[in-house]
Amino acid sequence: MYLEMYQQKQKNKNSYRIPGPTRARLDYVMANPSKGTLYLDYGDAQTLERWSWCDALFMAPPVYVKMANITGNEKYVAFMDKEFKATHDFLYDKEEHLFYRDRRYFPEKIREANGQKVFWGRGNGWVMGGLVSILKDLPQDSKYRPFYEQLFREMAEKIAARQDETGFWHASMLDHESYPNPETSSSSFFCYALTYGVNAGLLDKVKYTTIVTKAWQALVSCVFADGKLGWVQPIGQDPKLVTADMTEVYGVGAFLLAGTEMLKWLK
Repeated sequence: MYLEMYQQKQKNKNSYRIPGPTRARLDYVMANPSKGTLYLDYGDAQTLERWSWCDALFMAPPVYVKMANITGNEKYVAFMDKEFKATHDFLYDKEEHLFYRDRRYFPEKIREANGQKVFWGRGNGWVMGGLVSILKDLPQDSKYRPFYEQLFREMAEKIAARQDETGFWHASMLDHESYPNPETSSSSFFCYALTYGVNAGLLDKVKYTTIVTKAWQALVSCVFADGKLGWVQPIGQDPKLVTADMTEVYGVGAFLLAGTEMLKWLK
């Protein structure tokens, strides 16, 4: 957020220092790499210093890319790329093209009621949202860019295939029967990412037009007369049943992000 505020100030030709505490923290993290593993353990704080859960790919990597753009120093992207790929190698299922939330959801530990692997809808939404932020800020000629474009396309194809007939995605990516209700935070993130992909020329418009328009229409139908967005799964880490009265600020934020890309689409 602070880096985006800085960039906005620069666009308006206002003198504004690069956020010092943010830069200092990133420099410290890079100079003192965590000794923790990616084997998430809430009893071991060092494992929380790494990007050991998929949500973290929305939280941290875009900050490093943005700092690299602001400072012109590629060391931030290099660190981000190393850590992102470590998480990718650990949590990404190369057959399903989806991320496990963390190591506790590996298939040898747990399965859905229908026998499928457990992939959390919003968790993969966080990843796609993070990829959008990375791709927006990575220069087109960056040597790091091809990996993220390829990952984005792989996930987009799988996500599109898991959209239901009404335009929604669910709390579980592979077990809609156990979680039959729509889930709007994941649906919003997916609508945002797929629409961005078309707008940016990363995804085929003909192939994805029906997918994103159905998604947006479905999401709009979940906005109540008073402006409340319903069907948002509360804070969590795995699929749970969702009801119409549930809402959270991150769901609204993802919905608004989807709206920004839909506006670009319409223009």
